[in-house]
Amino acid sequence: MDGKIVWWKVCLGKVLEVGVLTWSLATAIIPAVAGFMPGLVLSRILVGIGEGVSPSAATDLIARSIPLKERSRAVAVVFGGLSFGSVLGLLFSPPIIQNLGWESVFYIFGLLGIIWCIGFESLKERQLGDNEGLLNLGQSSTGSGGLVSSAVSLESSDSSLEDLQNSLKDVPWGAFFKSKAVWAMIYAHFCGSWGHYTCLSWLPTFFSEELNLNLTEAAWVSVLPPLGSMVITSIAAPFADNLISNGVDTTKVRKICQTIAFVSPAIFMILSSVDLGLPPWEIVAFLTSGLALSSFAFSGLYCTHQDISREYASILLGITNTVGAVPGIVGVALTGYLIDSTHSWSISLFAPSIFFYLTGTAVWLAFASSEPQDFSKSESES
Repeated sequence: MDGKIVWWKVCLGKVLEVGVLTWSLATAIIPAVAGFMPGLVLSRILVGIGEGVSPSAATDLIARSIPLKERSRAVAVVFGGLSFGSVLGLLFSPPIIQNLGWESVFYIFGLLGIIWCIGFESLKERQLGDNEGLLNLGQSSTGSGGLVSSAVSLESSDSSLEDLQNSLKDVPWGAFFKSKAVWAMIYAHFCGSWGHYTCLSWLPTFFSEELNLNLTEAAWVSVLPPLGSMVITSIAAPFADNLISNGVDTTKVRKICQTIAFVSPAIFMILSSVDLGLPPWEIVAFLTSGLALSSFAFSGLYCTHQDISREYASILLGITNTVGAVPGIVGVALTGYLIDSTHSWSISLFAPSIFFYLTGTAVWLAFASSEPQDFSKSESES
């Protein structure tokens, strides 16, 4: 059993490593292909592929390694890095571009990803060596020689590889889409992504055109939501884990956290879209607070994949994340079209996000569940 766990971690670690390396290299080559449209498109596709597999691999590692009572903090640390990276990128990119040229940003960020891969590979080999040492020690204590120990370890790895291949062939897709809890996760991911992507793309323009902030002020204000997200994440994760440790039902905890993540930005967007005669900086504070509180989703939706199935957590995140990517294409473009057509930020940016936040809350409260589900059994019974 220990050999299988070690093998799974090696496989998932390799997927994570390859994903980060792919998007890092694709980022680093952008200056070289900037004048060649097919090359530029290919580099962006590679970035998408790398970013697509990495969260799922990280989710599976958390599901198989972290106990339930510590899961919110683990997810917060991993996915909270997105906000940390956004803050650093927004703060350091302008001076880097000013002093070294725009190409340097892609070279530096790509190089940082490659350095991370080297460090991760070193850490992984060290942990694997420690695990092999423990397994060999256990074999020796029963009188087995080093040759037998190596053979058993190799046999275990071969068996685990076969198990991995078989499990990939037998993914119970039908059972996933028959589950109300899975559909609740899919819709919640779509709703949260709609608000996230449209605000990420259009809030700087809103700050500049509607609130009359200059470009420098708008740029600095854009740092506030991810900065606030880091603060909220550090509060939300221990809050959720402590509730579970104190015996509160896991489903109830996930519903509480996700409701905060959806209702908070909806309320603050309503206040921002209604003409209350508020000064610009109060509207900035409202929107920043709402988007920061949406980070409660790391202790809600983003933990539920692991809660309902450790075995298929990565695949479930892949499904919901794929649907969640749609607003990044459709939502951003539709918002721009509506702004040009209506010249109303309330109708174009805030109203759709409010709609999805509130309907997402209703669906989540009605159908979400953290109860473990045996999808393989459900598939075989059908």
